[in-house]
Amino acid sequence: MSRPTLPPVPYHASALRPSWPTLPAALRAAVGERLGASVVTARVAGAGFTRGFAAVLETADGGRAFVKAAPAAEQPHLVDWYAREAAILDRLPADLPAPRPRWTLYDAGWFVLCTDAVDGHTPRLPWVAGELDATLTGYAEVAAALADPPAELTALGLPHLADLARSDILWWEEVAAGREPTPPLPPPARGRLPELVALESRLPRYAAEVNGLIHGDLRVDNVLIDADGRAWFCDWTWVCSGPAWFDLAGLLLTAYASGLDADRLFAAHPATAGAPPDALDATLAALAGYYLTGAAAAPPTASPHLPAHQRWSGEQALDWLARRQGWR
Repeated sequence: MSRPTLPPVPYHASALRPSWPTLPAALRAAVGERLGASVVTARVAGAGFTRGFAAVLETADGGRAFVKAAPAAEQPHLVDWYAREAAILDRLPADLPAPRPRWTLYDAGWFVLCTDAVDGHTPRLPWVAGELDATLTGYAEVAAALADPPAELTALGLPHLADLARSDILWWEEVAAGREPTPPLPPPARGRLPELVALESRLPRYAAEVNGLIHGDLRVDNVLIDADGRAWFCDWTWVCSGPAWFDLAGLLLTAYASGLDADRLFAAHPATAGAPPDALDATLAALAGYYLTGAAAAPPTASPHLPAHQRWSGEQALDWLARRQGWR
């Protein structure tokens, strides 16, 4: 085990969101009416990297629900994301550890998604053994269920990771061609741009060989550990067709940063069955480029903590890859 490296901003405090009282009065009234009672408390979610409203709402009759909301005029991309997530949640297998959808609403120029509230907390870093075990066990359940997804879910026409990789994830080739500036690189990775391009270029081909679905955005801030120690998986906007080992590699960046044997955890997980021998290296190269170049171009509608998170995540991916490749 190596010494843990913590993110610059804790995952449970990475968001910057509006409070319940700052939402339009008409919207608050509409949400309360839909919930069946007035809202008496709102616990705003601290995790995440968008500026959309997200909170557990408690009503005067003792009810609880989780609500996301975004204004169509100022944040149309969030409205699209929440609407996509609503459609996906409605079609996920009912027994998965994911919040169940209740309803959507459009009122006062805002789109609202309401789901069951999960009474849990963001996993602590460095990872606690029990919470990591629960998360890996829970994801094995998710991966198995989505390996043969229900027809109504695939009917949504969800994207394929292979296409997303080519259009949005692979950036080292852009850097090598001079179309993107070279991000700061640690000494072991300097002069390794040809190797990074070659490794990331394998991801689309590997991803195209798999037809199951994956979460697509599996990070610590999209996991909740409930009072019984079970892991729940949230924020299902980016479900796509691809290999479950891609999700797993992204999740285990924080295990590597926690000083754990992330190679062993990756190899031992059911999601890696049948994966190419260098699947992890291809994914780490792609994620490193994606995060490090993204840190320099974070959108103003995101949390101000996003660039620091992306830089830290990219550094962890690159350090893990360098260690695996013997670049030290």
